[in-house]
Amino acid sequence: MEAWRQFAYHLLSIFNVVVVSYFVVGNGVYTLLMGISLAKVWLRSRALPFQGLDVARQSRAMPPVTIIVPAWNEQNIIVESLQAILRTDYPQLEVMVVDDGSSDRTLARLTSAFGLKRIRLIYRAALPTRAAEEFYRAPEIPNLLVVRKDHGGKPDALNVGINLCRTPYFCTLDADSVLDPDALLRLMQDIVRSPVDTVASGGIIRILNGCEVENGEVTRVALPAKPIERFQVVEYLRTFLFGRTGWDLLGATLIVSGAFAVFHRQTVVEAGGFSDDTVTEDLELIVRLYRWAAENQRRIRISFTSDPICWTECPSSLRMLARQRRRWQKGLCQTLWKNRDMVFNRKFRALGLLGLPFHLYVEALGAAVELLGYFIVPLAFLFHLAPPALYIPFLALALTYAGFLSTGAIVLEGLTSRRYPSLKDFTNLLKYAVIENLGYRQVVLFYRFQGVLQFLAGSRKWERVVHVGGRTGATGCASTTKVT
Repeated sequence: MEAWRQFAYHLLSIFNVVVVSYFVVGNGVYTLLMGISLAKVWLRSRALPFQGLDVARQSRAMPPVTIIVPAWNEQNIIVESLQAILRTDYPQLEVMVVDDGSSDRTLARLTSAFGLKRIRLIYRAALPTRAAEEFYRAPEIPNLLVVRKDHGGKPDALNVGINLCRTPYFCTLDADSVLDPDALLRLMQDIVRSPVDTVASGGIIRILNGCEVENGEVTRVALPAKPIERFQVVEYLRTFLFGRTGWDLLGATLIVSGAFAVFHRQTVVEAGGFSDDTVTEDLELIVRLYRWAAENQRRIRISFTSDPICWTECPSSLRMLARQRRRWQKGLCQTLWKNRDMVFNRKFRALGLLGLPFHLYVEALGAAVELLGYFIVPLAFLFHLAPPALYIPFLALALTYAGFLSTGAIVLEGLTSRRYPSLKDFTNLLKYAVIENLGYRQVVLFYRFQGVLQFLAGSRKWERVVHVGGRTGATGCASTTKVT
């Protein structure tokens, strides 16, 4: 018995070191990101009134952009979404819908709503894809192209769009997302002003649930009704305002959300386009662009801009949240494993020395470390392997500090963009930022841990997330069912 106790105590000591290092590294980096993000977001918010969007609209320096919308079984929302996209405030805009072999009435509804006519078009495949079978134009909307292809998944649909794209930049946009009218203009303005070639750039993603939408535009921002949705509002604000802003300033942007992102077409083609060998094709492409740049000795920029806003619907049930977070975690692990030679590799600069190691240890492995800690610590108490006076203050400090980071994101949002103008919404967000770590955090950790296990088991399954209409308003979709 004594030998077993000594062995258990030795394992616990090792685990203690892992947990403490996870806490120090994770919160230390988040504190650094928070500090530099506060200054960046604050200064940018002060400069917004002087950005000169009217000048940008008329400037010949603004390159043409094609918005590519991959669509699969989107019959309930595709017409409304496309009407909104066509009203995007951008001077030289092309819009392309790629119907990825939908089995519902997606194409029929587009044809009826926009008067589509089938045309003959030469298709040159710079990237290998499933067959692109049919092409449609709307006589009254010359900048719209609709393509129907064999079903091959989202990466394949995007690659078809890239093959047909004739503009230097393209924007990926999910069919169920709603752009602020000037979001693309703001994002492209940042790209044009950059002294370094920007090959990928993303804006901020915010939660659409609870908002009012009229004619494809968010007219009133409000918190959703369900607690699970409100927790996600807090998560998104923390992730984008602190996390991605900070990594952008460090030159190590790893995640550019494919729900709303702009890419340089030729660079993406040379890098091989979107791949289907992970379940997060946007993350995998970003890492491959860094690799392409290093191998070709090209200096590039992959950026995040905090004011172009895209609104998207978040899961409204634990079942759908589980599917989403398992996929995200599994895709992160797949991408990190595929590119493990880049970790701590000087050739990849800040990404190799900072970004990838952090995401490997804190975001990927940390899900297992933290979740296991919630079980191992009580067992240590039960078998008298550790004194409560050591662990309880440490756990309280960890959860309190996590709440501090979330609260900081809410305060920053209130001081800058103020998209939640209601005092009631603001105080509710603060409340959910505090209680997020007492239940919701642990549930999400469990789902992420499942994603790690799925990765270790070699699973490549893409779990579908079904949305049930989180928007309201004159042209809202309260009864919409959307699958991603």
